[in-house]
Amino acid sequence: MALWIDAASAGKPAPDLDDSRATQINLILHLGYNTTFEDAKIQFSAATRFAMRYPSRVVVLCPIHDDNSQATMRAKVYGECTLGKSKLDKRCCEFVILSYTKNQRQYLESEVSVCISSDLPLYYWPHRFASNAALADYRYFLTKANRILIDSATSPKETLSYPWPRPEAVRDLAQARLLHVRQAIGQFLSRYLPETLTANLTSVCIEHGNAFSAEGHIFLNWVKDRMVQCGAHNTTFELKTAPDSPDYFLSLKFNYKTSDRFVWTADLKVGQCHFDASFDKAATHRDAAIKLLGPDDCLSEAMFF
Repeated sequence: MALWIDAASAGKPAPDLDDSRATQINLILHLGYNTTFEDAKIQFSAATRFAMRYPSRVVVLCPIHDDNSQATMRAKVYGECTLGKSKLDKRCCEFVILSYTKNQRQYLESEVSVCISSDLPLYYWPHRFASNAALADYRYFLTKANRILIDSATSPKETLSYPWPRPEAVRDLAQARLLHVRQAIGQFLSRYLPETLTANLTSVCIEHGNAFSAEGHIFLNWVKDRMVQCGAHNTTFELKTAPDSPDYFLSLKFNYKTSDRFVWTADLKVGQCHFDASFDKAATHRDAAIKLLGPDDCLSEAMFF
């Protein structure tokens, strides 16, 4: 209430509350059967923090293991309003948590259509589905959504090769998590000409920790794409697991026929990385801070970029 005291003391009207209910997007968070209670809380918190920045209508779909034909579809409504940099910057998010059984699956799209705002963009976030076959049953969401958000670190292995109805709409949260990694390496290597990086380059090797397999594959694809654009057409690209390294270990190494070298290593849990480069006998060594993008930032990166 203290935020309104100065307005009253100056004889000004109370801040207009109408704008606080404005929403910008619809977000459907669809929890798969493999989602644990603790995991669901983490994803819900991420959606809440995201909605504090981008006022949203969030529908959380919670399938339950119950074949009781008498069970009813249940819903819980939750709302939260926060203030931005000033009392005039009001942001509200609205949640509808909807539980359903297999017997009620046929009514799901109709119920969701009532919960969302039909004139706003729709984003669909399926989380921890057991198989692509289970995900395929929700083709309505896959075709209607402006963006489909997956996480290859928690999805079935074949998710990235799944024949999506609209593949151009699919975004991987694992790739979004590596945003700062891609930016740091790109900025460091941009000081060198493409010919300098690719001349006498024989192979590129990426190693990752045990908990970083999905991110390792994403990182490999990104590095390969960028190096091929620089002219590395006859280069071998390798991906290896580093079992004795920390779980969140990631490294990138360029191997040359000459004495040139480039090695980047990072522990992304600690938040430290090291650059070691030498081209034309000019050596560079640098330590830097590095971090993974947070869950709510991953959502905005995958949705809007």
